[in-house]
Amino acid sequence: MRIAVTGSIATDHLMTFPGRFTDQLLPDQLDRVSLSFLVDELEIRRGGVAANICFGMGSLGKESVLVGSVGDDFADYRSWLDRHGVDTASVHVSELHHTARFLCNTDQDQNQIATFYAGAMSEARDIELQPVADRVGGLDLVLVSPNDPEAMLRHTDECRDRAIPFAADPSQQLARMEGPEVRRLLDGAAYLFTNEYEKALCEEKTGWSGEEILARVGVRVTTLGAKGVVIDRQGQEGIHVPCVPVDSVVDPTGVGDAFRAGFLSALAWKLPLERAAQVGNAIAAHALEAAGPQEYTLSRQAFLDRFAAVYGEQASAEVAPHVTCHNP
Repeated sequence: MRIAVTGSIATDHLMTFPGRFTDQLLPDQLDRVSLSFLVDELEIRRGGVAANICFGMGSLGKESVLVGSVGDDFADYRSWLDRHGVDTASVHVSELHHTARFLCNTDQDQNQIATFYAGAMSEARDIELQPVADRVGGLDLVLVSPNDPEAMLRHTDECRDRAIPFAADPSQQLARMEGPEVRRLLDGAAYLFTNEYEKALCEEKTGWSGEEILARVGVRVTTLGAKGVVIDRQGQEGIHVPCVPVDSVVDPTGVGDAFRAGFLSALAWKLPLERAAQVGNAIAAHALEAAGPQEYTLSRQAFLDRFAAVYGEQASAEVAPHVTCHNP
């Protein structure tokens, strides 16, 4: 199963604030906020939603096709992804802009304040998917993840026009899109990924109820943080999959991307939806314990042992034949 992942490719600047953001906000002054946070740490990491997802898939041993736009400062990052089993041949290199930047400040309660500079990502709207499909011998699924909004709409429309199954992952871009655009992104998706807040926002912006959205998408996957994941399909009882406990929360950045990496990999392996969510949760736990969205390392046996401890030996046995991590 060939999966193309479209979306952002960025460098993450991750900072840590030793206090609480909420302690600095004055309720009667919210109309003129002017704050500066002195941070204790700065980590510069590889990131971007699409790149994070592809990295996670590659870490499991599942190759994916990365589709996005970068600057001419991408050479080292490309080499890193190539070494982790990611097909980067369809990444567009801008002649005008730098690779996108994500700047994120996290407080001691894991609340985040972030800013995203699009840079070369603005040229992703010029990428056509058909040449990508021709190069790799066809596409079985395209994930449309957060990107230049025009690129997201173009890729969604092209998938519908060419009858290529697609998964919608609007995520952060829901905040800047209007109802007609959100409806255009979701309608006809084989899979819809959101967290709990984004689920409600989708319904508010589209004007569709949860049932109406289920009538327009194949599978709705909602991540619930520490409460796990819920999978819904029209006319069927929802599936709740508990999360994998973590030893310590280090950095939440990219955890949702790691979940999608595991879920998509399991789909490509033809595993059932429950197993897909379990694999996603397992990688998400590894990401949550690492400082940065591509800083975790998967060891095959350790991954399967941890998976079995949470979901059982039978579940682990079904997943085991497909997991081919770079590390034994």
